[in-house]
Amino acid sequence: MTQDIYVIVLAAGKGTRMKSKLHKVLHPLAGKPMIGHVLDNVEALQPKGIFVIVGHEAQQLKDWAAEDGRQITWVHQAEQLGTAHAVQTALPFLNETGAKPSSKVLIISGDVPLTQTSTFKSLCQVQTEFSLLTQVIDNPHGYGRILRDENGVVTGIVEEKDATSEQRAVKEINTNVMVLNKSLLEELLPKVSNNNAQQEYYLPDLVGLAAEKNEPQSRVEVIVAPNDWEVQGVNDRVQLEALERLYQRNYARALMVEGVTIADASRIDIRGELKAGVDCTLDINVVIEGKVVLGDNVKIGQNVRLKNVVIGDNVEINAFCDIADAEIAQNCNVGPFARVRPGSKLAEGARLGNFVETKNAVIGEGAKINHLSYAGDCEIGRETNIGAGTIFCNYDGVNKHKTIIGEGVFIGSNSSLVAPLNIAQGATVGAGSTLTQDVPESALAVARAKPRIINGWKRPTKKN
Repeated sequence: MTQDIYVIVLAAGKGTRMKSKLHKVLHPLAGKPMIGHVLDNVEALQPKGIFVIVGHEAQQLKDWAAEDGRQITWVHQAEQLGTAHAVQTALPFLNETGAKPSSKVLIISGDVPLTQTSTFKSLCQVQTEFSLLTQVIDNPHGYGRILRDENGVVTGIVEEKDATSEQRAVKEINTNVMVLNKSLLEELLPKVSNNNAQQEYYLPDLVGLAAEKNEPQSRVEVIVAPNDWEVQGVNDRVQLEALERLYQRNYARALMVEGVTIADASRIDIRGELKAGVDCTLDINVVIEGKVVLGDNVKIGQNVRLKNVVIGDNVEINAFCDIADAEIAQNCNVGPFARVRPGSKLAEGARLGNFVETKNAVIGEGAKINHLSYAGDCEIGRETNIGAGTIFCNYDGVNKHKTIIGEGVFIGSNSSLVAPLNIAQGATVGAGSTLTQDVPESALAVARAKPRIINGWKRPTKKN
């Protein structure tokens, strides 16, 4: 947006109902702290500044933001005297960054994570000096109600405990998301009183104060949130779980609309971003973390975790696989019960079977590791077969070493390949070998003890 926008995020509360040592807004929703969702959605507005008001456990928030690379101005609210007082504390910081009287100031809460960027844009584009986000719900119990006059003009907000029976029947509620011109905000904040049961300065009082001015430019313009979940806040773990499931259901629905088959939309977790091609299928209990890209006709089995993975066309990931920071080319087959660790790359048609683990491994086109094997720090050529129980011994207790295997190599079952090692094209390694030296092209390597057979062997007997 080209508007002059500044954002104030309220995050100074204790969050006592979470019953946690972790700051409330750092509790994750879909794998990301709630405040991370908030900041992502406002950063898309390209604001001139983001000011996060902190109090309790402030250092936790600062540490997270530094690790996540966030550009934030921190405002410390030493005493928590209410939401209006918190915003008042932030005003000097806005002035220091060059905010103009006509600048728009968006005020939001760090524990309302799912308000969309498009909704914030609608609020900021209102022509009056004050816009307010509301929602109409069937059961408004516990929320402040929006008061309007006979012409529908907003005149104030009344909290439920102070409302008459007629006012309690109102279904339009306050969300505490608002946008004011800085000049109007500076004018109204000093007028907010703490003459209430909690002796706090409440942000919703700005609405009534603006209405009392009775001026066209300061009239409160209302934007009704397009979805009720956009304004749902989190005060305890019950609400967090409910919002998590709602988020997951919405994401699953969007994927299905785009053509992805999901076996059960209530049993999938997207904790990042998923992009899927045509005719992809996700079975139950699939977990997506980070950024995952699926090609066309990809089938993901039950209880699979994918994290930062790119998967090509016509790939099948069978049940109970764990795949992270890897690339899998088209026509591959993985699992069940395979673990593909960071740095692994599977070329077209490669196969990893049950109980196979790879790490920093390049698996060539058509190569197979079908059973019970570990392949770490290695390159495996095309059409090579790695037998069951093969271990790539890549660690000497101090350093990691690499194994390179050429094309068309056959490694017999239960072999130990002690790196550094180079096995050339077309070589064969006999089953049960412990290999410590390079094997030339098309050679046979057998490195195991010669069997000794004793006829008439008498078994030991148990002593009394």
